This record gives sequence, C-alpha cells and structure tokens, in this order.
Amino acid sequence: MKIWTSEHVFSYPWEKVVTATWRKYPNPLNPAVVGIDVIDRNVSNGILKSQRLISTEWGMPQWACSILGGDKISYAVEHSEVDPKHKSMTLVSKNISFSNEVSIEEKLTYLPHPSKPDATLLKQEAIITVHGIPLSSYFENFISSTISSNAQKGRQAMEFVIKRMGANTLEEELHRQMI
Repeated sequence: MKIWTSEHVFSYPWEKVVTATWRKYPNPLNPAVVGIDVIDRNVSNGILKSQRLISTEWGMPQWACSILGGDKISYAVEHSEVDPKHKSMTLVSKNISFSNEVSIEEKLTYLPHPSKPDATLLKQEAIITVHGIPLSSYFENFISSTISSNAQKGRQAMEFVIKRMGANTLEEELHRQMI
C-alpha cells in the first residue's frame, strides 16, 4: 500500500474554486479525461450530493495493460458533497477498472484557507494498493508518480478554468448542475 498526499492553495475564494471544479473537464491540460457522466445528483439538507462516472485514458505502457488486461479506457466512480453553508467540498473517487488488481481511492477536500480570507485550501490524498500481481511495489510507485503528475496538471487546469469562468457565482452553478 502506498499513500500519497498533497496540499495546494488557490488564490481565489472558495465559491469560485468550487464552481470551477464542475467545469474542469474537458480542458486542454487534462486530455486523459475523456468523459464524465452524472449517475445521480440530489440536494439533501442543503448539501449537493453527486455521483459521477469518470472515463480516462490512462496511458499505461502496453506491457502493463497486458499484465492487468483491459483496454486504454479506465473508469472510476466519484462521489462528491458540496456544503455551501459550511463551505466544504469533498470528492472521493475509486477506480472500477482493474479493481481486482489495483485499488485507488482518491480524496480531494476544498475548504476556505484558515488564514487567507480570499484563498482556498485543497487537500488531496490517494491510497494505492496493488495485490495479486508481480512487482506490486513498482506498480504502486508508478501509479503514485502518475497521480502526482496528474494532480499538478489538475491544479493548472483549475487555474485555467477559473480565469475563463468570469463572474459566475456558486449559486448559479449549483442551479445549473441541478437542471
């Protein structure tokens, strides 16, 4: 098992960053994400809860695909909760593809920065477990490295999206998500 963690500060208010998360894909900085489908979405006690299917092209080496089986498209399910009252957003994603051999659970939490009023703190964590295949430590390190690289691209994509968003509010985006 390998655990990867990271923190990042966005120089934007929480509402703007959370709004950008819904518009993050597609973008030219993360071409690996090829599809996002909403499976379920509802509001309960003022909290927006969503479940989405994420389709990605992992770009694994051919030999790795041969060991794990499958094609170049991988799937994950993402559960998210947005609590505008307490200003928190949490996204938890788990892979569906290759789940018998590789388990990846990633958690992203967006909160207002504790000491910078117009900034947002992103906390990321991924737990990677490879079991039942040779070279499991190698695969865990490879996947961790890929997650780290993708996280950097993801933060750059968020900056890209935020700059292109304009003045849309979180309320407008939540309304748009519910339609």
